[in-house]
Amino acid sequence: MTLFTSGIISSKDAAVSAMDWTPLKELIDRHSSFLITSHVRPDADALGSELGLRAILLALGKSVVVVNGSAAPANLEFMNPPGAISKLNGDITKATLPPVDVILIVDTSSWQQLGSMADVVRNSGAVRVVIDHHISSDQMEALEFRDVTAAATGELIFELAQYFGVTFDSTTANWVYAAIATDTGWFRFPSTTPRTLRITASLMDAGAVPHSVYSLVHEQVSMSRLRMGGRILGRATAEAEGRLVWVQVEARDLTETGAVAADTEGLVNQCLTIAGSEAAFIAVELPTGQIKFSLRCRQPHNVAALAEQFAGGGHHLASGCTLPGPIKVAVDKVRAAFLTMLGPKLQADVVSG
Repeated sequence: MTLFTSGIISSKDAAVSAMDWTPLKELIDRHSSFLITSHVRPDADALGSELGLRAILLALGKSVVVVNGSAAPANLEFMNPPGAISKLNGDITKATLPPVDVILIVDTSSWQQLGSMADVVRNSGAVRVVIDHHISSDQMEALEFRDVTAAATGELIFELAQYFGVTFDSTTANWVYAAIATDTGWFRFPSTTPRTLRITASLMDAGAVPHSVYSLVHEQVSMSRLRMGGRILGRATAEAEGRLVWVQVEARDLTETGAVAADTEGLVNQCLTIAGSEAAFIAVELPTGQIKFSLRCRQPHNVAALAEQFAGGGHHLASGCTLPGPIKVAVDKVRAAFLTMLGPKLQADVVSG
């Protein structure tokens, strides 16, 4: 495997990617057919990166299919244009997948996170490419373009478009803007850099409309989601002197409120708004019986390392993993790992009256 990593140029006024895209250009120039995929339960960064990369390849005259192991969540339907993204074992099967020269994996390099697409990637003779900004990585025998300083994979896709001289239309600009805005918590997270804001300004110049994107992502909530959220957050648990806050969502919580697993997105971030909290997690019981965890923390903690204990991964401050049920057993394991990570509260951290 050849690994290409990049960083931020040290000059404050030149906060741009140092990624060398030349090997990817050479690969794209040599081949004509491409498959793009990303992680299961795709978020806006996954979908926006896929759609942005698809637009680049189409502009270069390539044949492109985008296939994921799971469908886009309801609140991201605007990032699911008709005919652009297929769901494996939904509108396309392994038998009907067209043969391709290259498989491009975006926003993940974890076999587990590929879900049912993992077997497709493993069994294909196509060249593998990873474009990602996460720290955690499996050995995928791929040509990797990884920049852990990028706030979102969408940043890398924008820079790749610039490298190829491809200009996004307004629709694609909105998708890539959504990728970056959501992965930075609407530019609240420490990952946001001058480079991030320059890119999003360029996307606005191309036609991205921030208030419309925000409304589409966050202001189309169903009554079922609202009721489920109130029910779940009402039983949030605080431990370790309030430094850890967590909630769990059982299958009956979803069925009784009419919500779906995707409706739990974002609830974990609300747990981290509690004064004095340093870490948070949400455990969601999926229809398969598996338990999906979203993990969050504040600096200097590192939930990416914690997630890796359970074959997950992500960023230092935001990661995820999936464990087998039952939910109580899975929660106890993750709780214990969080309490170990947090350790004892140092006396120097306590502010006395």
